[in-house]
Amino acid sequence: MSDSVMQGNTSQDTKSLPKGKPALPAGRQGSIFVYTVVALGLALFVRFFIAAPYVVSGASMEPNFDNWHYLIVDRLSFRFGDPVRGEVIVFDLPQEPSRSLIKRVIGLPSETVVLKGEKISIINEKNPKGFTLEEPYLDPANVAPFSYMRVELAPDQYFVLGDNRRVSADSRLWGALPREFIVGRAILRLYPLDAIGVLPGDASEK
Repeated sequence: MSDSVMQGNTSQDTKSLPKGKPALPAGRQGSIFVYTVVALGLALFVRFFIAAPYVVSGASMEPNFDNWHYLIVDRLSFRFGDPVRGEVIVFDLPQEPSRSLIKRVIGLPSETVVLKGEKISIINEKNPKGFTLEEPYLDPANVAPFSYMRVELAPDQYFVLGDNRRVSADSRLWGALPREFIVGRAILRLYPLDAIGVLPGDASEK
């Protein structure tokens, strides 16, 4: 250790060492390094496996989300359960995985989704004749008539739409969303300050 070397030099001719902050003992330096590595490891673990920050860009989810809304996305819940209808999720675009999108879950695995006019009908095992989906989260000004579309979802696929139907590029354009591309659900909104909240925009079926 450097302290031992310094203490061992007792010659009267030795020049005085310049005054300053004493060097940290090697053991303490090692502890700080370990703490730094552990903190960084925990931060990365949280970032990639538990929760991650995202910033909204674009108008596809208006009026519930707008540009620069700062969200915390829960990555953990969907490891133990599946998305439900009405939840707001973040996912990687299947055709361009480096690009992340935020949309709302409309159709669930193995269901049939029918778009006609301004209405969405869901056909599933519980409702073989179908039911019309109620969407209280929409702004009437953002609703546009659908071209007729009927989509049968596979057991691992979801149908997602943006809340601003006039501008959103969603499952109507690029198709069903495979489960493997879903990152998580929007669990917190931290900005803007007047819109801070838990599960922002959530209209999930309980």
